[in-house]
Order: sequence, then C-alpha cells, then structure tokens
Amino acid sequence: MHIAEGFLPPVHAAAWGVASAPFVVHGVRSLTREVREHPESTLLLGASGAFTFVLSALKLPSVTGSCSHPTGTGLGAILFRPPIMAVLGTITLLFQALLLAHGGLTTLGANVFSMAIVGPWAGYAVYRLLRRYDVPLMVAVFSGAFVADLSTYCVTSVQLALAFPDPAGGFLGALGKFGFIFAVTQIPLAVSEGLLTVLVMRLLVQSSRGELARLGVLPSTKGSRTEAEAVAR
Repeated sequence: MHIAEGFLPPVHAAAWGVASAPFVVHGVRSLTREVREHPESTLLLGASGAFTFVLSALKLPSVTGSCSHPTGTGLGAILFRPPIMAVLGTITLLFQALLLAHGGLTTLGANVFSMAIVGPWAGYAVYRLLRRYDVPLMVAVFSGAFVADLSTYCVTSVQLALAFPDPAGGFLGALGKFGFIFAVTQIPLAVSEGLLTVLVMRLLVQSSRGELARLGVLPSTKGSRTEAEAVAR
C-alpha cells in the first residue's frame, strides 16, 4: 500500500496531501479530547498504534511502485473511531517513511488518505452496520478489519491509475491492472488481518472489559443482560 518516495507526480502528491489534511486536523482534536477526558485510555491508544505500526511495517514488494501488507487500522477504528485512527495512522506512516524507507514524505498524503482515512472509515462503517443488526461482535470485528484492509488497496489502485493512466485504456484500463495486481496478494492478507484482529479483540474482552464497555464496543452488563450474553454479542 505504501506508495514509494517520489513515485507520484508532484501535483498528485500535493493534492492528496491537501485532501488528507482536514481529516488529520480533526483527528488531532478528537485524540486530544479523548486523552484529556479519559487519560486511562492512553495505554489502549498506544496498543492500537503499535498494532498498526507492526502490521503495516511488513513489506511485500509490488511491481506497481507500491507494496502489499496488512494495515492494522481496523482495530483502532473500531475502538476509538476513524478520526483518531487518522492521527495514529499518520504517525505510523511518518515514522515508517523516516526510519524504514517504507513509503515516503512526498507520498505521505496519498498513503495517509488510503490507509489512515478511507480504510478506517470503510471498516468502521461495515462494523457499525453489522452491529446495528445484532451480528455477533467477533464477526463484525473480522468484517471491519477485512474491509479496512481491502479498501485501502482499492484507493491505492485509484491513486496509481489517476497518476499513470494506461496508454490504451486510460484511467479504467490502468485501474483494472493495478487492482488485479493488488487483489492477488491482498485478499488473503485481508483475511489474515481479520482473523488476527479477532484474536486481539478476544484478548481485550478478557483483559479490558470495562474500557471496551466505555468505548461502546461491549454493551453494559447492567440490567437484564448477563455478562456472558454481553461477551457473546
């Protein structure tokens, strides 16, 4: 997913940076409010950021000028909502560009837009939709993580197709080629990320039940709903 340093034309790189900026600014405000009002959430915020950093640091080179790997953004989006994940994802991408030569500074805006903005919003939307219809928690978590991962690569395919249209087929021709190349590797990676996210969520249910209830991931166990029923949902 990380588009390499200098790979995008300057105009495209700048445009994606401008498009990403409002989401990141809004995310900074949301993150500041979360830490100020709930300082106890700092540890879980750090864990969400670390999860994203580790998974997205895995690197499978692609012939498209990008690379394939899990994104790790679905977990943070489910726990803290997409605006905060935009900040955590941006920090992750910045550190990877500076320390790992993974992605780049000129392409940071494009990478942020696909991995830290669209991915979390798409995954969270699917998660919330499924939970609204009482789909079990772990099924919704898997689906959210899967969509967050796969949608990131769909956006990256669009970004590359816009920058490098096919000489014969134009934008659509390039989109088909980029999308096919990514789909071959990304679908199994998205499935793997979904399963790993479910495993992490199960551990959090056991160790941080109160925090998950405050965040709205688990329903309150007060009233007629038993604790076992709450975890099952």
